[in-house]
Amino acid sequence: MAMRPVLAASGLVVALSLGACQDAGFSAAGSARAREPIPPKTVALMASKNMSPRDPILIRAFKKESEMEVWKRGTDGQYALLKTFPICRWSGQLGPKVREGDRQAPEGFYPISMGQMNPNSSYYLSFDTGYPNAFDRANGRTGSYLMVHGTCSSAGCFAMTDEAISEIYAIAREAFAGGQRAFQFQSYPFRMTAQNLAKFRNDPNIGFWKNLKEGSDYFEALHEEPRVGVCGTRYVFGGQDAAAGACNPKVDPVVVAKREKDEVEVAELIAKGTAATRLVYQDGGQHPFFRETAPSTQLFAEQAQPRPNMGIVSRPEALAAAPEEIAIEPKVKPVLLAKIDPKHEKGKHGTVKPTALAFAAPATNPAPIPTREAAQAAAPAAPITVASADGDPASYRKLLGNLFGGAPAAPPVTPAALPAADATPVVAISPAAPLPKKVTARLHPAPAAHAATAAKVDGLNPGAAKKAEAKPTDAKPTEAKPAAKAGEGKPAEKVPETGKRTEGPNRNRVAASQPAN
Repeated sequence: MAMRPVLAASGLVVALSLGACQDAGFSAAGSARAREPIPPKTVALMASKNMSPRDPILIRAFKKESEMEVWKRGTDGQYALLKTFPICRWSGQLGPKVREGDRQAPEGFYPISMGQMNPNSSYYLSFDTGYPNAFDRANGRTGSYLMVHGTCSSAGCFAMTDEAISEIYAIAREAFAGGQRAFQFQSYPFRMTAQNLAKFRNDPNIGFWKNLKEGSDYFEALHEEPRVGVCGTRYVFGGQDAAAGACNPKVDPVVVAKREKDEVEVAELIAKGTAATRLVYQDGGQHPFFRETAPSTQLFAEQAQPRPNMGIVSRPEALAAAPEEIAIEPKVKPVLLAKIDPKHEKGKHGTVKPTALAFAAPATNPAPIPTREAAQAAAPAAPITVASADGDPASYRKLLGNLFGGAPAAPPVTPAALPAADATPVVAISPAAPLPKKVTARLHPAPAAHAATAAKVDGLNPGAAKKAEAKPTDAKPTEAKPAAKAGEGKPAEKVPETGKRTEGPNRNRVAASQPAN
């Protein structure tokens, strides 16, 4: 019994030591690094923008631009940009992290609590992004310990250099000291501009990125932290109604105006010929600030050094190659259509024969085949509220989850039923089933009373049909003569039957003009 407290304490040490990219133990210097003050230049920058070191913060990261922004909330409740840091290294490609080991840095919205800050990281200092969150789990994504840390080495993390993470850590520490319970970390593939959306409109991840843009629009239009929820397999953003779990939260008119403006701009860019492309990296990228021999300090003038020490750089050979830009063709290719020549002679039935051929694109794209993910997104689902940056209920849940049995699993998302197939009955002609009436009229003799109808449908001699109509039909139904005798034995004139198959005497022959039943 006396061993249980010892085992529990050792388990706590292990859990905390694995809290940042599998960091392996405590270091005496860790506590000193975590207590470093905010650089004086940054404090002066805050003062110039009417900010206090203990005001709440919000952080945004952009992979393609390799930049990380730190925002602070003022007394008016709105956030303003404090500082932009160059990202020294991120790995993988543009797009979300999907599974363990794919080297992808996460994309999404993550609350960062004090329990996710690691003062003893093997990568100088770090904080855990909290991946996977409720959205990631709803989409079946796996992985763990995705960090923002020091040095310049990444395997699914955002590496910021030791100097940059020291400053970011200090800014976050002071915000927690000021009473902020958690700050929101927003991770994007690129800045959500109309230019980028037009350029990457055919990327396989565009649906997910448009969902992220909804949260970006909220923040950029109102400069307020969006409350985040999950309905089915989608994020939902808004105010208190989104925080309460509404799947269709009210959208502020200012946000609506921004979205409509961006959509118009995207359409104009596409109409002007903006090519649809995709960026393919060898393995992630970094900001040009770290590659240039004489980097410009205009954007990062407040940095303490023009070129901070990058430390260990992961896969430098991959960084040497710039990303490859690949053009993406439209999903619907042009189809071959026949061009009508009005001067060409007409056929026997008055139709104009096609001559020259020309390529023309279809007027509209065909409707995509519904997928299970699309069906789940469209169907109403039970809302899953993601803890907001100011209301994370359990700071140490991620770190101590494995030790005490794990955090409660998220409720399973009930997959929505796929769209029902077309229920229109199809008439099948088979030996076991009776033939339709219109086909029977061609295959067997018809009563004289119906000779005109049979002639009109199946292309029989119009003259015979008129005689059949003029002849009185006062005979009993049992005494009706076959339709062949109505024309006094004259065989019906054969009409060329375009598109019909006559492979044998026992084959059913149906006129090409016969409508399907």
